[in-house]
Parts: sequence; structure tokens; C-alpha cells
Amino acid sequence: MGRKAVILIVMLAFAISLSGCATARKSKDMEIQGLKNQITVLEAQVQSRDEEINSLRDALSKIGQEKLSAKPQPGKLKVVPEIKSRPNIKQIQIALKNAGYAPGTIDGKMGNQTKDAIRAFQRANNLPVDGKVGKKTWSLLKGYLYKKVK
Repeated sequence: MGRKAVILIVMLAFAISLSGCATARKSKDMEIQGLKNQITVLEAQVQSRDEEINSLRDALSKIGQEKLSAKPQPGKLKVVPEIKSRPNIKQIQIALKNAGYAPGTIDGKMGNQTKDAIRAFQRANNLPVDGKVGKKTWSLLKGYLYKKVK
């Protein structure tokens, strides 16, 4: 009986040691699977952020190009959308510039350069030279709002 008890104890210890290893292996497998799942989630988040960054870059690029196209380019024609019967100073300056006369900075202010440009335009077109844009001067000058002459 003593021998049977010893064999039984040894077999029981062996069975317990085998089951412990299987449990430890299962635990490690579950831990590895959990880490793999976390990696998958993080990769999905990174991909989502990358897509968001790319869409924001595209939007910024479009905005930048719209702003660039909205800025007057050197040598390009400046156009005022609405011509009134009585022009404002900015319209006069744009028309003078397009006609080849230098009104200075197009700022909507009637300065000396703008007045000199008006006088030069009036002289060149056989109009009374007074430095003011009356009906006759404007009737000739307004044609230059939309076209540029070299």
C-alpha cells in the first residue's frame, strides 16, 4: 500500500505540474492576443488620423490657391464688378492703370499722382485738361476698366 500511495502522489504531482503549464501557456496566449488586438486598434486610429491630416492639407491647399488666385497678379487686369454712372476713385485708378497711365497706388484716394494721370489721359485724348473726371473723361476712361492696353 505504501508503494501505491507513493506512485499515486507522484502521478498526482505530475498531473498538477502539467496542468499548471497549460494554464500558464493559455494565459500567455491570451495576453499576446490582447496585445495584438490593442495593436490593431492603434493602427486603425493612426490610419484615421492620417486620413484626417491629408484631408486638412487638401483643404488648406485649396484655400491657399483660392487666395493666390484672388490676389492681383502683376500684369493682370484688375476688374471692378460694377460700373456706376459716377465712378469711384478706385475705378478711376484701375482704368487709368489699365490705360497705361500711372495713378500711383490703387488705394481709392485722389492724390497728386492720380490727378497727374488724369491730366495726362485728358491731354492724350484731346479733352479739356482739368484733372477731374467728368462725363466726357469718364466715357472714354471707363472702357479701360475691363481691358488692358500695352
